Amino acid sequence: MLRTLSLAVLLALGATAAHAEQGDWQIKLGAHAVDPKSGNGRLAGGALATDVDSAWSATVTLEYAMTPNLGVEVLAAWPFEHDVKLNGAKAATVKQLPPTVSLQWHFMPDAKVSPFVGLGVNYTRFFSIDETGPLDGKNLDLGDSWGLAAHAGIDVALAPRWSLTVDARWIDIDTDAKVDGAKVGSVAIDPLVYGVAVGYRF
Repeated sequence: MLRTLSLAVLLALGATAAHAEQGDWQIKLGAHAVDPKSGNGRLAGGALATDVDSAWSATVTLEYAMTPNLGVEVLAAWPFEHDVKLNGAKAATVKQLPPTVSLQWHFMPDAKVSPFVGLGVNYTRFFSIDETGPLDGKNLDLGDSWGLAAHAGIDVALAPRWSLTVDARWIDIDTDAKVDGAKVGSVAIDPLVYGVAVGYRF
């Protein structure tokens, strides 16, 4: 297994890097985890400690190269599904979509190993909320969120048009929570989003 992994790394490092040009598009398909920060606030005047669990899902990004170094990227995903706990007891499951638009700076766009950073804006929509436990019979509503998103990663050339990306984002996600129409507080999710993707440039 170790020999196979080492061979794959050597092949990747020996691959011909794609020559990035203005006007290029790149699509990436991957899998990412949304990992909320530990402790997501307290609701109902501090009586309910809120925790949002991590979730994995499939992702897709599309990036347009305005210059070889500078691109505009749009992130989309299959819905992430999270468990929400109140004082340690599961109270709901909720799905969310976090589309994000970022400006990306690629430090060495023609290198075999190319690091990049990005900064953008995220919009998160919560839906398909299923209440249970302490919220059984209640109606939980989580408001949409707008916030900044920071991005960093590494592209590794696999072939002239193909690459492997390892990346991570921090996203500012805060949502107002209502139970039966009454606001009970805000939930600060602020997750790290990390994973891998395979990219194709065209």
